[in-house]
Amino acid sequence: MTDSEVLDLFREARGLLEGHFRLSSGLHSDRYLQSALVLQHPEYAERLGYALAARTEHLQATAVLSPALGGVVIGQEVARALHVRALFAERQDGKLSLRRGFTLEPGDRVLIVEDVITTGGSTRETIEVAESTGARVIGAASIIDRGSDATRVDVPLQSLVRMRVAAYPPAACPLCAEGVPIVKPGSRTETPVR
Repeated sequence: MTDSEVLDLFREARGLLEGHFRLSSGLHSDRYLQSALVLQHPEYAERLGYALAARTEHLQATAVLSPALGGVVIGQEVARALHVRALFAERQDGKLSLRRGFTLEPGDRVLIVEDVITTGGSTRETIEVAESTGARVIGAASIIDRGSDATRVDVPLQSLVRMRVAAYPPAACPLCAEGVPIVKPGSRTETPVR
């Protein structure tokens, strides 16, 4: 899939939002990609999953691990396309961990899959979860990479779209300085970019 084909799916699903947003990283931005609105459509999720699998199949993963909640659907689709297990890590007492009987073994070759990566914080945390089991993390993948440093996750990173969207620390946010109300995504609907 090309960048424009991926972004067209986001536009069609009204998942490319414009406004003033607080990202999960704590940074602020004027654009937000609401992947859940795209991934709720099985045909879109399948297309995106197969496209990411095509870019990562050379890594020969034996398992896909995603952070809950955003990475679960796309992680499942990538794993299905690669014909490997799909697991997810979820927060318990503020820390990501494997639960629900999920296990990784030292021989596993793990691909970390997310919907959108900005700072890489949850990807790095998910890598730590996998490595704590003795498994080997062989790469990471996302639908959208909206960060500026591809090396920030310390493993090869494949993304369908690299999108340079400004993200600001709250103290340096020009939208805050202008008094534009901030929204934590998911708390209300914004107008999609057209």
